[in-house]
Amino acid sequence: MGRKTDVLFVTAFAIAAASPARAADRQSIDLAPGRLGEAVVALGRQTGASIGMSDQSLAGIATPAIRGRMSTAGALSQLLRGSGAKARQIDASTWRIVRARKSAPPPSPTPAAAVQLAPVAQEPPADIIVTASKRDIPLPRYAGMVETVTGGLFETADAAQGTAALLSRVASLSSTHAGAGRNKLFIRAIADSGVAGPTQATTGQYLGDMRLNYAAPDPDLRLYDVGGVEVLEGPQGTLYGAGSLGGIIRIIPNAPNLAQFGGQISTGVSATQHGDPGGDLSAILNLPIVAEKVALRVVGYGVQEGGYIDDVLRDKDDVNRTRTYGGRATLRIAPADDWTIDLSTAYQHIEGDDAQYASREVGRLERASSVAQPYHSDYILANARIEHQWDDLRLVSSTGYVRNVLAESYDATQPGGAPALFRQRNKVELFSTENRLVRDLDNGLGWLLGVSYLESTSTIQRSLTGYGPLSAPAIEILPGVPVYGRGRPATATGVRNRIKEATLFGEASFEPLQGLVATVGGRLTNSRLSGEAIDPVAMLSTVADLARVEAQADRSETFFLPSFSLLSDAVKGLTLYARFEQGFRPGGLAVDDQRARSFRNDRISTMELGFRKGVPGRDTVALSGNVAYTDWRDIQADVTDRIGLPTTANIGDGRIYTVEGRIVVRPIPPLTLDGSIIYNDSRLTQPAQFVRALSYEGRSLTLPNVANLGGRVAADYRAPLGDDMRLHLSASARYVGKSRLGVGPILGREQGDYVDTAVSAAITRGPVELSLSLTNLFDSDGNRFSLGTPFDLSTDYYTPLRPRTVRIGLDFAF
Repeated sequence: MGRKTDVLFVTAFAIAAASPARAADRQSIDLAPGRLGEAVVALGRQTGASIGMSDQSLAGIATPAIRGRMSTAGALSQLLRGSGAKARQIDASTWRIVRARKSAPPPSPTPAAAVQLAPVAQEPPADIIVTASKRDIPLPRYAGMVETVTGGLFETADAAQGTAALLSRVASLSSTHAGAGRNKLFIRAIADSGVAGPTQATTGQYLGDMRLNYAAPDPDLRLYDVGGVEVLEGPQGTLYGAGSLGGIIRIIPNAPNLAQFGGQISTGVSATQHGDPGGDLSAILNLPIVAEKVALRVVGYGVQEGGYIDDVLRDKDDVNRTRTYGGRATLRIAPADDWTIDLSTAYQHIEGDDAQYASREVGRLERASSVAQPYHSDYILANARIEHQWDDLRLVSSTGYVRNVLAESYDATQPGGAPALFRQRNKVELFSTENRLVRDLDNGLGWLLGVSYLESTSTIQRSLTGYGPLSAPAIEILPGVPVYGRGRPATATGVRNRIKEATLFGEASFEPLQGLVATVGGRLTNSRLSGEAIDPVAMLSTVADLARVEAQADRSETFFLPSFSLLSDAVKGLTLYARFEQGFRPGGLAVDDQRARSFRNDRISTMELGFRKGVPGRDTVALSGNVAYTDWRDIQADVTDRIGLPTTANIGDGRIYTVEGRIVVRPIPPLTLDGSIIYNDSRLTQPAQFVRALSYEGRSLTLPNVANLGGRVAADYRAPLGDDMRLHLSASARYVGKSRLGVGPILGREQGDYVDTAVSAAITRGPVELSLSLTNLFDSDGNRFSLGTPFDLSTDYYTPLRPRTVRIGLDFAF
């Protein structure tokens, strides 16, 4: 009956919202003849785009009148025709006008009555600008490996998947798979472990300029109304500070349009083989409040992912259903031509009915648990961003607050004992502010200087609940923690960590020789750390012991992280680069065997060599490759204590070799073929004493959770069907190689070695789009993650791919 009810609910949910989909990029534009400086200001206000100039002498160029319905790119193309200048697209809503290499005499003004422009049939591909560099560097002059996923590649079905859509597109990005809102993300092989403890993430995540996480998993925000995503690989310590050991992921939301009302409604229904149905609904609204001065952009969404794991012990089907709902809102204020103020907020709630794992001993997509293991995540963000542009200088100030609460539960039932449930609640509060002054030029040169301040508090609380009768025989599950029975919880030891960071950072690029760009940078950070135990178990902790470890955690540390790179583009179309960068994470307190123990900071250094030829999406063939060596000292890892619970310790020193490459081919303009591969060789070269004692007689160990080999192939086809219809077809396959869950024999089980596949098709006519997508075409049962419950590490648990799933979607733009 429950499944039939879900079908009716999801179907009604979709039909009720079924207004179709995708907003056209073309807008009504009306520009009077005049000068380029005034024209781009007016164009920006009419389209909501941010348009700047690298050379203010261009502002005096005479421009014609432009009237008609066209895209921002088309309007700029007409505006700059024959002017000796060109427009470069930085992201979905930001453009920079630069002087072309060969200047042409500016045209004389064209009479307004003589110009009635029609839209351009097909816009030329725009250059890729790496905005996550914080200096808007053109891709050919960025010294590093970067993956850019443009907003045009995110269909509504992809947006509903959140981070999973990025994992399917970026070969160097990997994840644990404990469930939405609970996962840890890794770039390259910079991974500590698969279990969740109080360590800071190895991958930094940002929404615009606002940091999304600190000592918490990936919040897995859904990617609705997103202009693009940038993934910078390798340490990013100079620009992003602590917690960017492997790299950073920057999500670029679409900005409010100051001039035009519009929006979009999207809906879809999905059916999962062996499981429950699902559905998704989203709405986007752009509302100008004061013409060309104030606008509000709002997005709201709800997603239900049907369950597909059966629990045979409790006789329940499809127990792992997940619901997600949330939204974002941004108020943009443009008090003057060179000032922009964005006030943003985001909220998301994830509710998981049960854990995502199965047991091969029981059967495919089945397990036997004594109790349900639900979890939920509450995430809220508020941010104020101010930008001021004058001449070729730019001031950016971003200040915000994040509150992330993740509540998890694990089956703690022991053999012969009554059902028991262990609960853990991790609450992270983060305040951060960054202010930087930037001078970025269109040739990749320039500098930036910034200051930042961050405060983060992470509070982990734990409890154990028994569900047997009071008369049941006592079986110790956690030392010193009673089992009351009848659903009464008993408190276990928790921990609270606080950190305050004050930072001064800077970077500069210069060209000592023609075609050779040198970049130097550094970050000076002072961190003040403190930690304390919460509700320590009395029989295992004394006042003296706690005072000692808390004193170890209460300390001040100062770090300097240097960086430098050399880049050559002396050969036309070919970029060669060498780069050195560092990163670090501060230490803190963790709970080990119900005792509070301290762990030290870790530090990483990476040297890499790479090349790039061509720009993906613009050139017929684009190639890139990279070889990197990483030295990782005092590695912080979330491991398990003797009880089996997550804790954090320094497991020793390690090294990582990485080789990766990518090719993007456009044999014909409508078709893009994309292939990438990555190989990682990681070793724990100097294991800590406790790791050496527990495993393999001191032999070097593979670092956890990142496959030694990965790759992806994809095809994307976009073409018109008649005058007002367009067809979009895509297909992809990603291979995830073998990896291990953790370090040592207990967590040494293999995972990975599977292929994930997807195909999709969409037809757009005017404002309406109908789409069909299919994931896991071959209904593969690959093991994404080998952790079930930490209280049972002997059972062959695995986390299967979501079975074959089909989705039908309908979008409507207005």
